[in-house]
Amino acid sequence: MLSNIDETTAFAIPPEKKEDRYLDGELLSRMARGGAAELRTNAEEVNHLNVFPVPDGDTGDNMCMTIESGVAALDKLDESASLQETAAVLSRGMLLGARGNSGVILSQFIAGMAKGLANCEKANARIVGRALTEGVQQAYASVMTPTEGTILTVAREAVEYANAHLSEDSSVNSYFSDLVAEMYRSLQRTPQILDVLREAGVVDSGGAGLFYIIDGFNRALNGEEIEAAALPQAGHAAATVDLTAFGPDSEMTYGYCTEFLLQLQTAKVPDIEHFDMQEIIPYLESLGDSLVAFKTDSIVKVHVHTKTPEKVLAHCRRFGEFLTVKIENMSVQHSEQTVKNEPAEEPGRFAAAVPVVQKKYAVVAVCNGEGMESLFREFGADAIVNGGQTQNPSTNDFLEAFETVSAEHIFVFPNNGNILMAARQAAELYEKATVHVIESRDVGAGYVALSAADFTLDSVEEILDSIAAAMAGVTTGFVSPSIRDAELNGVTIHTGDYIGFVGKEMIASCKDRAETARQLLSHMLAGGRYMLTVFCGKDADSEEAELLQGELEKKHPNLEVYFVDGGQEIYPYIFAVE
Repeated sequence: MLSNIDETTAFAIPPEKKEDRYLDGELLSRMARGGAAELRTNAEEVNHLNVFPVPDGDTGDNMCMTIESGVAALDKLDESASLQETAAVLSRGMLLGARGNSGVILSQFIAGMAKGLANCEKANARIVGRALTEGVQQAYASVMTPTEGTILTVAREAVEYANAHLSEDSSVNSYFSDLVAEMYRSLQRTPQILDVLREAGVVDSGGAGLFYIIDGFNRALNGEEIEAAALPQAGHAAATVDLTAFGPDSEMTYGYCTEFLLQLQTAKVPDIEHFDMQEIIPYLESLGDSLVAFKTDSIVKVHVHTKTPEKVLAHCRRFGEFLTVKIENMSVQHSEQTVKNEPAEEPGRFAAAVPVVQKKYAVVAVCNGEGMESLFREFGADAIVNGGQTQNPSTNDFLEAFETVSAEHIFVFPNNGNILMAARQAAELYEKATVHVIESRDVGAGYVALSAADFTLDSVEEILDSIAAAMAGVTTGFVSPSIRDAELNGVTIHTGDYIGFVGKEMIASCKDRAETARQLLSHMLAGGRYMLTVFCGKDADSEEAELLQGELEKKHPNLEVYFVDGGQEIYPYIFAVE
């Protein structure tokens, strides 16, 4: 439960604060920044509100990155921007940056709010109430099968309560005070609605993330300066350059990895909405390779490997001004990667270049771990989006990956239930191909489905049917360390135990990892199966894996068993049985 907030005092309007009768663009921008800061400060608490005691809680981080993408988009706005424009820019930034199911639902909630504020220079409490009602409706519509006791319930109940308490004297301040107070109470009720939350002893993590955002909105509205916790630094440390890798007598062999965001300017491009990317792409293709270039609203993103980055920049500046620019010497990168025995630099979070000729079908798959990536490529993935538990890719990551494959139909394998919604959102936004998002909720289902897919067929429906049939016959189990005590499905779990589970069903918990794996496999193989694939993770032990393989071959002589060095994070073992 959220226990660090005093409900009796946290949501009142400070008496010394003059109440705002209207919400305008500047105030919404300030509130959004407050919401992002408040959630960032409490993100780790939200991460830990995980039903399963597995070190993969990432709801807080996903929702943080989603709203922070919106706030980053606001940085480009003039302070005098209207409420309508501010809401639209915030919404677009969040839609592109949305990660995880809760992040996508949050982005849809804000998108609905933005629609409700269309044509508004400013809004009173009643207009804000109607806009948030539209936000609730759009959030519910974004989920195929809405579940009560989640972020959806918390948003709906809070908005209904605040709207019911509107009066002629209501201000924006009094409205948000009512909103956040009921949001807190609704969040505390989520375990009464969802048995799995009650059993785990937690409130809904997505609802908690939304509460902190709206609490930050409210605090900023009331004049508080909210200082966010420092952003995580993993993976973002400043790069150090090996000065010996490229000296006075070195020859430029690999060129420069050149990436930038270009803001199209009306002074240079009068009709930005209909700007043709062919003004850029053919010229850049003549200067280099590994080209990724696409336009989102008035922003153009470019990635290219070239020996003449100055020509790339000069050409593109004819159409706008740069928001960000990154140029890296790939000869230095190649030297460093050779020492590390790793692949050379890859464009973005995925690995694929733009094919010259469009083909009928292409595959984009999500996975993490070198072994996993190699396996999915072997079975036909054209582009890999690096991601999984604790590393959920954003809507924009998928859009970038779609740009690197040239096909009439793109099949997307999210391979994680918490990534499905971001993939679907990207599919709806992408217009250059028909995108089919496969319902692969774990890597085992995705692996089996992709290996069974026949892309020589002319009928898309036949391909989708064969994929669905293959996934229906696979069960995936996971072994993971536990991060807290719990009692789930009658299984007693202690911190530090290894747990084995299938879907949302807890199967085993032991101090010994190999014994947990044995008990989980015994459960999964009961009733007879013909094939087992074992993905050994980054933390797996090779001797232990060999022992398990020998035991399986003796106990199940008719079972085909394959051990794969997946290299995945979090899970020492993932089992896929068919």
